[in-house]
Amino acid sequence: MSLRELFDREEPTVGGWCVIPSPFSAELMGRAGFDWVCIDTQHGLIGYDSLVVMLQALSGTGTPSFVRVPWNEPEPIMKALDAGAEGIVVPMVNSREEAERAVGACRYPPAGYRSWGPVRAALGVAGYTAESANRRTVVAVMIETRAGVAAADEILSVPGVDAVYVGPNDLAISYGLQPSADPSDPEHVGAIESILAAAKRHRVTAGIHCGGPEIAERWRSLGFGMLNVNSDAVFLRGTAQAVAKRLGGELAPSETKSGYS
Repeated sequence: MSLRELFDREEPTVGGWCVIPSPFSAELMGRAGFDWVCIDTQHGLIGYDSLVVMLQALSGTGTPSFVRVPWNEPEPIMKALDAGAEGIVVPMVNSREEAERAVGACRYPPAGYRSWGPVRAALGVAGYTAESANRRTVVAVMIETRAGVAAADEILSVPGVDAVYVGPNDLAISYGLQPSADPSDPEHVGAIESILAAAKRHRVTAGIHCGGPEIAERWRSLGFGMLNVNSDAVFLRGTAQAVAKRLGGELAPSETKSGYS
């Protein structure tokens, strides 16, 4: 199922998140059972050469792909799409004009100003045209600042915006609070709920990064339909630390320093 088909169902989805520059990591996340996987080129350690092979790995798993670009600029957006990304996540969108710029970079004319060159995007896509590519691409803008919250209705009324993705950590910082993916401060929670309300008014899918499954379940019950819980790096580090903490004190010093068995 393509990313567009998945979103057209208007059912909640859960996605994986990759920050490690590795096609094997992408393949693991793609085979974990997530509805989609996002390759993060903003805060992840992933460059363009790694991005391409990670998209290839995800294609092999049949899992639809998002790419979060570093910034709201046409070059990384168009290059990610040409490499085969099915959806784009654009950070720090604070106004209608910025949302229009993001959508325009994702769409071929006359709907936007994307340049033609689907080097990998057209592979295996029967009848690839500008029109079909425009329809196929899912655009998610991030609202993660006080200014973005204030302009939420203007941002989400822009034609071509399919989803809004809340970055709770940056949002908290924007309000002078400590970053948190488990919001508890009333002002922080209120800002997130106001974005959700705007998404519902404009029939846009609302998404959010969550600090754990319980948090994701809470947001899903309120109407968020695009959910992510942590990244490949967090999963790896968390499980490794849990094993080291549990067993580290139970083994003799010589055993803890030994090699593979």
